[in-house]
Amino acid sequence: MATSEYDNSEKLDKMNANLAKIEALTQRLIAAFAQREPHRSDLQSPDPSMYLNAATAYWSEMVKNPSKVLEHQVEYWGKTLKHFVEAQEALRGGVLAAPEDHTPDDKRFSNPLWKSHPYFNYIKQQYLLSSQAIEQAIADIDTLDPRQKTRLEYFGRQIVDMMAPTNFLGTNPDALMKAVETEGESLVLGLENLVRDIEANDGELLVTLADRDAFKVGGNIGTTEGAVVYRNRMFELIQYTPTTEKVHETPLLIFPPWINKFYILDLKAQNSLIKWIVEQGYTVFIVSWVNPDASYADVGMDTYVEEGFLEAIAKVKELCNVKTINAIGYCIAGTTLSMTLALMHKRKDKSVKSATFFTTLTDFSDQGETAVFLENDFVDGIEAEAREKGYLKSYYMTKTFSFLRSNDLIYGPAIRSYMLGEAPPAFDLLYWNGDGSNLPGRMAIEYLRGLCQSNDFCRDGYTLLGETVHIGDVKVPLCSVACETDHIAAWKSCFRGVAQMGSTNKTFILSESGHIAGIVNPPSKKKYGHYTSDAPIEEPEGWLADADFNEGSWWPRWEEWLRARSGKLIPARDLPEETLCPAPGTYVVAKPNG
Repeated sequence: MATSEYDNSEKLDKMNANLAKIEALTQRLIAAFAQREPHRSDLQSPDPSMYLNAATAYWSEMVKNPSKVLEHQVEYWGKTLKHFVEAQEALRGGVLAAPEDHTPDDKRFSNPLWKSHPYFNYIKQQYLLSSQAIEQAIADIDTLDPRQKTRLEYFGRQIVDMMAPTNFLGTNPDALMKAVETEGESLVLGLENLVRDIEANDGELLVTLADRDAFKVGGNIGTTEGAVVYRNRMFELIQYTPTTEKVHETPLLIFPPWINKFYILDLKAQNSLIKWIVEQGYTVFIVSWVNPDASYADVGMDTYVEEGFLEAIAKVKELCNVKTINAIGYCIAGTTLSMTLALMHKRKDKSVKSATFFTTLTDFSDQGETAVFLENDFVDGIEAEAREKGYLKSYYMTKTFSFLRSNDLIYGPAIRSYMLGEAPPAFDLLYWNGDGSNLPGRMAIEYLRGLCQSNDFCRDGYTLLGETVHIGDVKVPLCSVACETDHIAAWKSCFRGVAQMGSTNKTFILSESGHIAGIVNPPSKKKYGHYTSDAPIEEPEGWLADADFNEGSWWPRWEEWLRARSGKLIPARDLPEETLCPAPGTYVVAKPNG
């Protein structure tokens, strides 16, 4: 047989094998989709009235000021027509080339063909011109309520991003080139990845961001040595093994958010904040929250305070035989720690010597980017879902936060996985990001209604365990660490909350980067710097104007602050003789029912 005949035969066999794979995968895909439970429509999109109000406002604007709208339309038509003519002129010369391209750089269009190839360049430029026209049309609507306009801008951007040509196989040069280079194998692998994700999420499409098989909690992440020394229905209390001969007398208790798992602070030895604190000579405890199911339907914010925060504080005091401890609260756990401290002040309980807040919102008057999901259309849907099921599935929180960065956390990963057929990366932070927790039904409703929407803690007070607690009741010395580009807890909002606290001893640190990377920022990386200032904690703009920029991680600066409030050095405390199990415990890996 001639070489060419052999090659053709081999290619035909490969094509037939791929077609057989596609047929089998298609059957699996249909079966996986059949497992999907129908979702409430009010959890999928904003109330249609938002778009109706926008359309009404747009036409009202046209009636009142037709020249403004016509000018906008003529400008858009002019730009698109001009580009069409330029593209035609480039082709008329007989050279397969694109016209001059002055569009701004965009990492979605990094392939050189987006600039050089007339087909792809034309699609890209027309898309960007249309995107600009849509954004300008929304910006020009002056009669909408500011909150509604913000929502319209956000959801308008979601539609624009979804329609990017990179998101479609026929208009993505990277995907087409890869398909040709691999003789279609990349598309088969992409279909395998798609089916795998849908099967893993009970019929829902949720892009896998990290290789699930690359990490094991307690195996290669969450490995700092310690043991579970206490457990109740809400949490496991982990105490870490000391690595220094002496430790500070006052122990440190960390409360992580219960939306995700605690090991974000203990991903690996190189970036583990927990390991680093232990190495500085502290007795460190952390709470590992239970992943709730429908049996936790009646658990509310008061339960987290009473059976979580207060119980953990009391247990650490008992285990260390001390009267006071220091505490850290991260994100929603920082919010709840502040309410716990206000309650303790009312009760004249001085068990907490100082508190540190990581990316913590306590004043929800400005909710930042998350505000688009905190109007009644979505919150009503969440409340109905939580009451019906007894809990809010982690899927909804993961999806919500992903859409706040849709190009990075949805479309980009989907292109790499489903169009290019690439395996998800072995990235510990993204693995953790996909390992969410459910929220108890009552707690989710109380948090969204009483704090996010009503801002009770900063206004008239929040009712908690028979007391009305207010942000001004937080009196202990405190340090707040916020992150400059945080899209979940905007730093200025974090600052305004601290400004209203009643403590006379406040320190504020602003880290570079975002909600996670700004906190998980070890000194060894020398990556992100931080801002500090001696200016009064009154308003964020003035504080930042007076602030000094410091190279490197904020960890050592904060540890110096903590050291001054942690007492004398004593012989290191051994773990109790009887413990329940080694760290990271059982709650962090348990799969809830439902």
